[in-house]
Amino acid sequence: MQNIINLINNLQLYIVIGLVVLVIILLIMNVIIFKSLNRLEKRYRKLMRGSNGKNLEELIVKYLDNIDNVKKESDDIKKLYSNLNSKVKNCIQKLSIIRYRAFEDVGSDLSFSIALLDENNDGVIITGIYGRDESTTYAKPIDSGMSRYELSQEEKQVLEECINKRI
Repeated sequence: MQNIINLINNLQLYIVIGLVVLVIILLIMNVIIFKSLNRLEKRYRKLMRGSNGKNLEELIVKYLDNIDNVKKESDDIKKLYSNLNSKVKNCIQKLSIIRYRAFEDVGSDLSFSIALLDENNDGVIITGIYGRDESTTYAKPIDSGMSRYELSQEEKQVLEECINKRI
């Protein structure tokens, strides 16, 4: 027993230094654990925000119901978009106009041709011919970019410009 006491007395300085190092390591570990716990608590509070004491299962069910509602609304919006997209294809999307002088004795570019086409190049060409004594306006239907009626040079030009426009 005396040998053990003598050994401890001889190594007392080393034992104290070892214990001090161990206490410092434990203090550092304690600080790290408290920081981790603080981060975990912040994440928990963020997860539980707005729960007002409800249990976690009720909160998760509420969020899943919200997700289902959003998914249903998204599907409804997709259907509405598809419906609108199909309707827009038949609307006038391309327009071209040209003004010109139909007769040499008339002073200005008062005659015109307008092409109004949808995505499929279906539509109409409206032409107004202005003369000194009378003016005439007429329309020619266009199917797939072609007319079953004879087109004037100006009408051909306005139709070609309209067909080549990007949507």
